[in-house]
Amino acid sequence: MSITVETLEKHLKDPAIFCCRREKGQVIGAADLEDPGLFEDMIDAGLLTLSPDGLTIEEVLGSTLLEDVEALTPIKKEYLDKINEVQKDITEEKQGNVVEEVKDAKSSVYTQTTHGGNGMIHIEIGKAEKFEGLKLDVPVVVGAGNAPEVAEAAEKEEKLGEKKVIRTLTKKHIKITDVKLGDKTSIKDGVITIDKKLAKAALGEDELCKKLELDVIYPDKRHIYTETIMDVCPIATKVEGKLGEGVTKVLDGVVFMLTGVDEDGVQVHEFGSSEGFLDEKTFYGHPGCADENDIIIRCHATIERLSGMTRPGPFAAHKCQDFIVQAIREELKHYDGEVVREEICEDVRRSGNPRVVLVKEIMGQGAMHDNVICPTEPCGIIGGQKNVDCGNVPIILTPNQVRDGSIHALTCIGPATKEMTRHYIREPLVEGLAEDAELDLIGVICVGSPQVNDEKLWVSERLGSLFESLDLDGVVITTEGFGNNHIDFIEHIDQAGVRDIPVVGVSFCAYQGQLVVGNKYATAMVEENIDKGGFENDIAGCSCVTPSVAARAIQMLKNKMAGVEVKPAEKKWNNDVINANNKLLGLPETVLVDSKTYH
Repeated sequence: MSITVETLEKHLKDPAIFCCRREKGQVIGAADLEDPGLFEDMIDAGLLTLSPDGLTIEEVLGSTLLEDVEALTPIKKEYLDKINEVQKDITEEKQGNVVEEVKDAKSSVYTQTTHGGNGMIHIEIGKAEKFEGLKLDVPVVVGAGNAPEVAEAAEKEEKLGEKKVIRTLTKKHIKITDVKLGDKTSIKDGVITIDKKLAKAALGEDELCKKLELDVIYPDKRHIYTETIMDVCPIATKVEGKLGEGVTKVLDGVVFMLTGVDEDGVQVHEFGSSEGFLDEKTFYGHPGCADENDIIIRCHATIERLSGMTRPGPFAAHKCQDFIVQAIREELKHYDGEVVREEICEDVRRSGNPRVVLVKEIMGQGAMHDNVICPTEPCGIIGGQKNVDCGNVPIILTPNQVRDGSIHALTCIGPATKEMTRHYIREPLVEGLAEDAELDLIGVICVGSPQVNDEKLWVSERLGSLFESLDLDGVVITTEGFGNNHIDFIEHIDQAGVRDIPVVGVSFCAYQGQLVVGNKYATAMVEENIDKGGFENDIAGCSCVTPSVAARAIQMLKNKMAGVEVKPAEKKWNNDVINANNKLLGLPETVLVDSKTYH
């Protein structure tokens, strides 16, 4: 397939290969050359062999062919009447996939400077030939001009980026040292006691839940068998205000873990399950998982046979577990234990900074693909609404609401890419974007992923309208899982791109989850995978958004908004690209996991 005129400039430094047979006397243009984006696949298929003597596209354009040449032949100097002289690039040497080269054009340059009404100076650097030039808005500096409006703009500029706190959330993390099962629920001296009778009483919450079993798993006793992990949920409660403000108490050192089967012993899961030895089936320390030293309260649910792949079945298990958690929340409201740290979370606006949102594409395909949004208690069930019942339309939350447990995960997709309830309350992208002084985080948009394509497009169009109304400068879009939901994931990226909003996508892709669709705006993609083979493995919480993934995505967005071209990713997943980017940002290397030997 010949290269298009529109993409010619991007490939001037690439090898020049004839797309079809060309005869003597042909003057070489874009239509005669093969698209370099296809070279890797052609080489793998044995259709193309590059030559060290081959010329680049910019060296051959406009030259005349001196002999007949077959298709997929590298163009060499002996085939041509002349070779274009090419001036060397001035490049900023950087490794990886983050920053593209800066080209030095041979054309003449003109500069035009104007003062805008927004406290910025607009500088336009144009070029007489094929390059479009560079446009910059830079802050006005006091003394840059004598006009009164310049001084006024400078005064306004001092306020740009100034932090304005809208609301504050204080999360008090309270230390727990032990958990016991007893005859009464209480918290005393760092020890939780759970009334054993709650397991039976909780069954009254939903008739589809036939049995609940509680046990306590200590950090040094994790080499025990477990059924598939449906969710990991923190214990937190409001003591002042509503979700996203006031004061929340969070218990540190302990989490609930929900597991489930139906009456026939079928695991409650969808794409893969995580039953097995617990120390081998959880990626401890990742945002959605238990930490290394956490005590795990396991709540094992048995639900009605054949209900595991329906919406009511898994939801019944979550409801019944939440009944038990709520009993502990009520005790926590009045417990004044050791506060190991206070986490101050602020919803802020930074006027004049780039306006950005984080889009969290969550599951909404029915059956067990669902989430509860904005419950009454952090990470709870009661008082919330399921995004499927809301039509999967975009729902915007404040960063503090997300950090205060406004999303309870019901999804049972593959273990490694599942974002569990604990993930949302400490989502690294929310934390990173909210704390970044260079950005103005408008909010977090949760949008469901419907099952039917027409519904996917309808929901995505609503998201695009929301983008437009928020007057955004940048968007980060994430999705858990892969496959079906990649259809709307890419459509969401398109909705930003067609509005000229710089956009970064974050997803598990690797080998198994490669995108089945794409578009021209999906040029800045951040990979979540850490499986050695590039597969969805059976380790819960393995390949999700981590602080490292979040840091790469935020920097990628800043590059996009600044107009820095992002280098195309390699055709096949390569962890070396990720680590090259990590190195640029001073992050540790991403170490891949072999699921067969993970402990």
